[in-house]
Amino acid sequence: MPAGLCGLERLAQLAQVPPETLRGRLEALADKGLVLDLRLRDRTLYAPSPFIIGIFEFTLMRTKGRLETAAWARLFRDYLDDGEFWRANFGRGEGTSILRTLPQEAALPDGGSVEILDYEKASALIAGARRLAVGLCACRHEKLHLGTKACAVPLETCTSFDLAADYLIRHGLAREISRSEMEELFAASRQRRLVLCADNVQRGVCYVCHCCKCCCVALEAITRHGCANAVVTSGFIAAAAEPGNCSGCGACARNCPVGAITVAQHRPAVNQETCLGCGVCVLSCAPKALALRRRKQRVIPPESMFEKIMLQALERGTLQDQLFDDPQKATHKLLRAFVGGFLRLEPVKRALASSLLSSRFLSVLKAGAAARGLDDIL
Repeated sequence: MPAGLCGLERLAQLAQVPPETLRGRLEALADKGLVLDLRLRDRTLYAPSPFIIGIFEFTLMRTKGRLETAAWARLFRDYLDDGEFWRANFGRGEGTSILRTLPQEAALPDGGSVEILDYEKASALIAGARRLAVGLCACRHEKLHLGTKACAVPLETCTSFDLAADYLIRHGLAREISRSEMEELFAASRQRRLVLCADNVQRGVCYVCHCCKCCCVALEAITRHGCANAVVTSGFIAAAAEPGNCSGCGACARNCPVGAITVAQHRPAVNQETCLGCGVCVLSCAPKALALRRRKQRVIPPESMFEKIMLQALERGTLQDQLFDDPQKATHKLLRAFVGGFLRLEPVKRALASSLLSSRFLSVLKAGAAARGLDDIL
């Protein structure tokens, strides 16, 4: 399959399989979470599921039929445990991730002194969604079968919105819930001091993970494997609020999901390189010795799903896989090799890392996508 979104007729042409035969095969693969079939307005577009977020989560969200969940959990553990997957994707300073930290709203500054944008607020995401769903958390499900789940957090905590909710509900990977149920789930996560890891986009957020440090594989990428950018920080950072307020209890350090806080002589110290800006420490601090402050350097997520995918492809030198969609065609193979080699040249990588050039590059790619009728994801 091509790496990007593709219509049925084009896929049938590439695979040399009749469209109706191919549709049935794709449906079966989508039921297993191996293929995405996204319904955009009046048509369906297909793409291979990424590994994370994708095959790992969808496999362990399945609840129907005869399943070998324990065996799958061991296989995923064996694949992810040495950290090579995370280092391959984030070991060279890549800054665009699939996940960003969504600060707990109760920990955000109040009084109107700091502007809080809608994409930084869970309440705005919930209010703006047309369809909502919840399913099994793959990370907790995996850890349950491995015997390493140390928390009391329920398994059914993986929340999805709109496009993703539609996909998961249709294939029995999640159940539809009301807006009030979703609000209750987020309130429970606040009480449990969970980290909210959201889809790393400003518009069209598809999912929010409710993460704990004992189960989450993305947080493990940071704490165990040193891949700090596996989850992008929020636009906030924890900081000491009032001198002398700290009681020295250490609750902030114990609850920090990435070990970014230490307490010595009744003073909390925050590692600014590691802090996610999630607000868990602020919620854990009874004397209010910590607060979330705006980061000095702005953190701006990609605007849309398309922009996120293209920025990731530019950073990782895989843009050619998005541009030339026929895996079998000799000319496409040649062009993929040529463009891939060009993107890996150090001067090119440095140039594309500049916000100005990457912005211009994205504009050209967006125009091409719009010409193909992919306005829904732009």
